[in-house]
Amino acid sequence: MSIGYLMVGTSDLERAKGFYDAIFALIGGKRGFSSPRSQGYSFGAGPMFSVTQPFDGEKASVGNGSMVALNVGSKEKVAEVYAKALELGGVSEGEPGPRGSFGTFAYFRDLDGNKLAVFVLGQ
Repeated sequence: MSIGYLMVGTSDLERAKGFYDAIFALIGGKRGFSSPRSQGYSFGAGPMFSVTQPFDGEKASVGNGSMVALNVGSKEKVAEVYAKALELGGVSEGEPGPRGSFGTFAYFRDLDGNKLAVFVLGQ
């Protein structure tokens, strides 16, 4: 079994594309599958990340306790992605830094309130 894709919701797909185009350009993500209601991003052989307007036509909402965590490979990249997210209008949920002995992590919310983490283990 493997994870095929992760999906977060948006109420403004064009705005979300601008946010994720800029964030994912820093870590090798490229636009992949797209439809009028969604945009997927590929990262080589790993799972795809998609941002989508809800199928039911209702406003997108975030899950309490839900988060997508992206391993970005270095603590410098953690800081770079976090800074770019805030520059683009994202909201801080935790500045870059060590989290116990696990590694370096940073947390932010995208323009729709979805929570993301960027991290690297052991650094």
